[in-house]
Amino acid sequence: MNRQDAEIQRLKTSVSCAVVLERLPPVWRLDAAESTRRSLKYRRGVGEIVIVNHDGHGWWDPLSEAKGDVFSLVQHLEPGLDFSAARCVLRGLAGVTPTFPAALRRRRSRASLIPIAQRWERRPVLSGGSRTWLYLTGARGLPDRILLAARVADAVREGPHVSAWFAHRDAAGCVIGIEMRGPAWRNFSAGGEKTLFRLPGGPGSLSRVAVCEGAIDALSLAAIEGLRDDTLYAATTGGMGPATITALQQLLQVLSADPAGTLIAATDADTAGWRYAARLGKLAAGAGVRFARALPSDGLKDWNDALRALAPAS
Repeated sequence: MNRQDAEIQRLKTSVSCAVVLERLPPVWRLDAAESTRRSLKYRRGVGEIVIVNHDGHGWWDPLSEAKGDVFSLVQHLEPGLDFSAARCVLRGLAGVTPTFPAALRRRRSRASLIPIAQRWERRPVLSGGSRTWLYLTGARGLPDRILLAARVADAVREGPHVSAWFAHRDAAGCVIGIEMRGPAWRNFSAGGEKTLFRLPGGPGSLSRVAVCEGAIDALSLAAIEGLRDDTLYAATTGGMGPATITALQQLLQVLSADPAGTLIAATDADTAGWRYAARLGKLAAGAGVRFARALPSDGLKDWNDALRALAPAS
């Protein structure tokens, strides 16, 4: 190995992608609430997200197909830099420690040490008239029928502080992640993994999969459509990581067996939502499945806004 190759390898092992995001202007901020040590979510501006993985040696953009090592990250952030210039930038960051460990220590709790499936089973089943039920029917405008269907599917449970917990399951049906929504906050289970939130419309043959960004939006779309028997209402809960992509590809394989099978991007009507939709369109095209974009009417941002707009004025 020559001197240049040795330096490149040294920089790859000594510079964390997290440090690049934290030190290069404009600075990205760690979303500690949605990060774990294995998956660090950084945000900058509206709809800009980068996930750092592989112990800081890798990264990916959940809104596009961009990913790579620390060199490609520098060039992703500064497209005008060539490889040599990126190497010069990284020389100044060698050995610098990222700030995320302190942020994650503040977030850690005893509850996060309990296995996700066990945490799920410890929470009460959604019950009519409970504080969580009243939050979902009142502030969120979800009809009883939709909540009953979600309860039957064990897709939602009652969390603490009037919150609702929405399940993300693996291929075997085990809960491996939980989206958490309350009246004034949102979170994702510490140590959990995002796949898809799923609400089956019914026992009919699956020919439509509608993908929203959040579980409440998926439930809202189900309410607006009358819980179609041929549809799976799904939510990614933000960016589409490897496990989410795998889950979507499995669903696309099912849809590809039906000439009418359609993947519907029911993501938000904003910049990030359109980027999500474009990525879903590429997945559908790769699987030979029909694709459609669904948007709330009247310029509304998401499907919960659309559902609540349908409620009669009091």
